[in-house]
Parts: sequence; structure tokens; C-alpha cells
Amino acid sequence: MTERKPPGLSFESWVEKQIREAAERGAFDNLPGAGKPLPGLDRPHDEMWWIKQKLDREGLSADALLPTSLQLRKEIDRLPGTVRDLPTERTVRDVVVELNRRIAEHLRAPSGPNVPVRPVNPDEVVRQWRAARAH
Repeated sequence: MTERKPPGLSFESWVEKQIREAAERGAFDNLPGAGKPLPGLDRPHDEMWWIKQKLDREGLSADALLPTSLQLRKEIDRLPGTVRDLPTERTVRDVVVELNRRIAEHLRAPSGPNVPVRPVNPDEVVRQWRAARAH
């Protein structure tokens, strides 16, 4: 446990002493990135840098931060591209069924902004999928 700051010693002096003693003990040896420049120093200041780094580390898009209704709306808009390369009608229908399940779940207990979202017609998506494959 770290010792308490002695009375009469300035906070800065006490912190500097803690750092110096840790360095003498080798507490900073072999840290990842030692001797390398700090990443992002050449970029302009961004208050949301830590969120962007977290999304990158987790392999998520910024869409993960959106309310459910907006996520679903974007997913509906991207559906033709999502199913375009699927091999069978069954897999296309499975994707639509799963999306409609999440839409129904959201409609039962909506949260976030009131963005109109309604289930997708699987037959219409399959019709568009067939038309796209014909070209």
C-alpha cells in the first residue's frame, strides 16, 4: 500500500518522490511501448479518443453506440447488401427472421428515440435477392 503524504511536504514533491523510488525499484522497466513515441500525438485533440480506441479494440463499429431503434433501422436499410451474397433462399429467410425477431423484441419494450421500425417482409427480401442474383 502507498504511504500517506507526510505533513509539510508539497503534494508535487511527494508524487515526484514516489515516481523516483518506483523507477529505482525498476517498476517501469519492460513496460509495453517503452522507448516508443506515444500513439496519436500527431493527431488533433479529440475528446472521444478513448471511445474510438475501445471500439477499435473490440472490433465494433460506431453503430454499436446508437439506440436500438436506430440500429435496427440501419440494419433494415442495409439488408439488401447483407443478403446479396448468401447462397440459398433459406439462409436469406433465416437472416430476415432473426432481424424480425429483434424488431419484435424492440417493439414490445421500445427504448430510445421514437424511430418508426416495423418487421421486414421475408417474401419481398427474397424477391429482391432473386432479382439481384439474376443480374
